[in-house]
Amino acid sequence: MGSATMHTTVFFDVDDTLYDHLLPFRKAIQGLTSDRPDFPFEEAYHRLRYYSDKLSLELGGAGAMEAGAATEGMRRRRFQLTLAEFGIQLSDEEAAEVQAAYIGCQYDIEMFSGSRELLAKLAASGIAVGLITNGAGNHQRRKIEAMRLEEFVSPERIFISGETGWDKPDIRLFRHINAATGTTPEQCVYVGDSWRNDVVGALGAGWTVVWFNYRGAQPESDDQPHHIVADYKELADLLTVM
Repeated sequence: MGSATMHTTVFFDVDDTLYDHLLPFRKAIQGLTSDRPDFPFEEAYHRLRYYSDKLSLELGGAGAMEAGAATEGMRRRRFQLTLAEFGIQLSDEEAAEVQAAYIGCQYDIEMFSGSRELLAKLAASGIAVGLITNGAGNHQRRKIEAMRLEEFVSPERIFISGETGWDKPDIRLFRHINAATGTTPEQCVYVGDSWRNDVVGALGAGWTVVWFNYRGAQPESDDQPHHIVADYKELADLLTVM
């Protein structure tokens, strides 16, 4: 990353950018789908993410992420709504069991190949590395600890929506991050997988955006990310020349 571009900081999304978030979902529901070898896990996972975002916003977004019983009810409900679309009906008790299994699996994390090496390389080269993630503070911090990301990311560059009060794609979150880190939009690169949350949000804030599109998804709007990569080799090559 050359000085001519003024890029001094690279922020990463966490879920589905540093590791495959589909794997915990697959593990959590495998007992419900054992008689369906062709079950469309990836399609169902995308529906779970849709309902997670929708129901979270109905609760109040980032400000309600730690809302106790209401949040737990939302998390159960997202599984009920998701799996109902695929012919699987869950009682409240069954949904709670799936949710508990899902949460448990999320702390046994295998990062994407090359991701840890890239974080180390960036940090060693003097590039500041940060994280921006939607979710409840305690939950997301347990994932960050499980991946030992503190080795590369200083605490003041970890931003979690449940702690800041704004969810991606709200541009106020990105502006808050610029103010908190003493950076400008022109200095910041953001790497994320979600079109709506990551690409649209960071573009709106004037950041340089790298869409981490390892699933081969289609754009959801006319917005134009600056770069698109499919894996960490491509990302490492890109950041080397930016």
